[in-house]
Amino acid sequence: MKKQDKQAVLDGIDKAILRVLMQNARTPVQEIARQLDLSGSAVHQRLKKLEDVNLITGSYLKLNPASLGYSTTAYIGVYLDKAMRNPEAVAQLKKIPEVVECHYTTGNWSILIKILCKNNEHLMQLLNHKIQSIDGVSRTETFISLHQQIDRQINI
Repeated sequence: MKKQDKQAVLDGIDKAILRVLMQNARTPVQEIARQLDLSGSAVHQRLKKLEDVNLITGSYLKLNPASLGYSTTAYIGVYLDKAMRNPEAVAQLKKIPEVVECHYTTGNWSILIKILCKNNEHLMQLLNHKIQSIDGVSRTETFISLHQQIDRQINI
């Protein structure tokens, strides 16, 4: 792995290691080494380099929200009365556990958030009592996701 113009340049071995981990981030280093006919230390060293250049920023367990009763996914465009209110609005949004993503955007909205709710009533309660009550939020625009059709990472 090399770094060129702030961008990681991956060789075939780096890509193969990453593909194995993208399928299952819990794959042991020795198993990756066995699959790719490498030594465990070679895989470990490459992983360390990929972490050092921030290509790998962690690994995580992915929960199925529906299994926990969260059947409604919504995207909410948040309009702020002033752009300078962004940091305080985001600080308040961080306190709402159902907010799972928050993006500073161009276009009509100041902020785009993704929230997980148990149902439409739960969504309405969050909008009316938590999100729209944040200082600086002038209004919101809500889109309910009917079904997520693509869920993937960037291809390497």
